[in-house]
Amino acid sequence: MTYEYILTETPAPGVGLVRLNRPQALNALSGPLMREVFDALEAFDRDPEVRCLVLTGSDKAFAAGADIKQMEAAGQVEMLSGDDFTDWSRLSRLRKPLIAAVSGWALGGGCELAMLCDMIVASETAKFGQPEITIGIMPGAGGTQRLTRAVGKALAMEIMLANRHLTAQEALHYGLVNRVAPVDSYLTEAIQLAEKIAGMPGVAAQMIKAAVNKAFELSLSEGLDYEKQSFYLLFGTEDKAEGMQAFVAKRAPQWKHR
Repeated sequence: MTYEYILTETPAPGVGLVRLNRPQALNALSGPLMREVFDALEAFDRDPEVRCLVLTGSDKAFAAGADIKQMEAAGQVEMLSGDDFTDWSRLSRLRKPLIAAVSGWALGGGCELAMLCDMIVASETAKFGQPEITIGIMPGAGGTQRLTRAVGKALAMEIMLANRHLTAQEALHYGLVNRVAPVDSYLTEAIQLAEKIAGMPGVAAQMIKAAVNKAFELSLSEGLDYEKQSFYLLFGTEDKAEGMQAFVAKRAPQWKHR
């Protein structure tokens, strides 16, 4: 497909890449841009040749926040009836692992978008924050919930109430990101991580992603039951048979992703 606000490619075997492309607005997350992001990621999610996804922006800004010009004249009835943030749940329904490659600003909606991904590879210049209070509002796409789960209550309060920005190293320290790399290699590292995951058995990867995410939604006993049932279901896959036969034979497995 041809997009206006994003670019897509397959930079490595099994890897689908979506790049935000509104550089003049520091990748501000307008409604049209987000709809293209959802469509592109869902298309990769349906593609049997793609098994891991990467979402990135530019070196200067992953996304500097929502499009304030778009929201400035909106009233509460318009916001409630439009309910744009409900569409963001489309990313939560992606079956395949999704990695955010973040450089520069990841503020407001940009930070929330990165946290919707399953993993984050950050450049040394990445800065994360939720500055909505400085324009009289609050996070609305998951910031109060996902950031608190990632870094804890006290720090989340400071980030959102006092407009504190986390540096890449701070984000690594507090567990918000997986790793930090130089600006000239962070995207390469994200793609390499995605390629490694894409080389694993695809059905198992999808079920692991689903089970880990359930840990944030279910009680421990419910989560353990979900994990156990998923574990048993994988014994019906061709990859389970291939993986165990390859292990016993001391050879590399040849995954069929089914």
